Amino acid sequence: MDLDAELDRARDLDVSELADAIESIGFECTRCGACCKGYEGDDGPEPHTATVFPDEVRALQEAGPEPMEWRDVARPMPYGLAEGDDGPEGETFEWALQTSACGDCRFYEEHDDGQGACQVHEDRPLICETYPFSVALGGTSQPMGEAVDEEGVVRAHECEGLGRDISREDAEELARALKERAVRELREARGVTEAYEPVETGTGEVVVHDSEGAKRPDGTRVQ
Repeated sequence: MDLDAELDRARDLDVSELADAIESIGFECTRCGACCKGYEGDDGPEPHTATVFPDEVRALQEAGPEPMEWRDVARPMPYGLAEGDDGPEGETFEWALQTSACGDCRFYEEHDDGQGACQVHEDRPLICETYPFSVALGGTSQPMGEAVDEEGVVRAHECEGLGRDISREDAEELARALKERAVRELREARGVTEAYEPVETGTGEVVVHDSEGAKRPDGTRVQ
């Protein structure tokens, strides 16, 4: 895959055309919380998994009433890791939002009326801000679930809020965030490729490669 070519395509995305597609599909968040929760997979319960950029992790560390540790915000993306005697081990190439014991996003809270809320809504990562949409470009990440609708390069993933009316203003705001996310994801992917150097991992050891280099699960650099 030519990441530079895909990055150029992402930069050339027309916000107005993306907004047209979002309007055509329709969307309104119902605050059901499904996109923030763990789910039942083919092999049993699966934790919530949403990619997060290194700078988004740092922003979230400062978003709460008290500063948080890196591990409180993010965890190594589980894909690609092996299950050893002492837990996951090996190398992976992304960070995922941290989860609670039940597999839900650690920033998700559910009110008594059954509606969900994000504790860091104003600082939420781009993948959360743009859910349930993605763009059909190589090197970009797709939210959980298969695409259930498609309009141009815009894909819509399973969500009960799809098909609802959305204002032009909200569609354009969502479109701008969707374009920004596509550009950021491809820049991150290119940065990972350029910064990658294999690291030998021992028993029970995990290394995460991001655009800033190799890191341990607590966010510290591997020297």
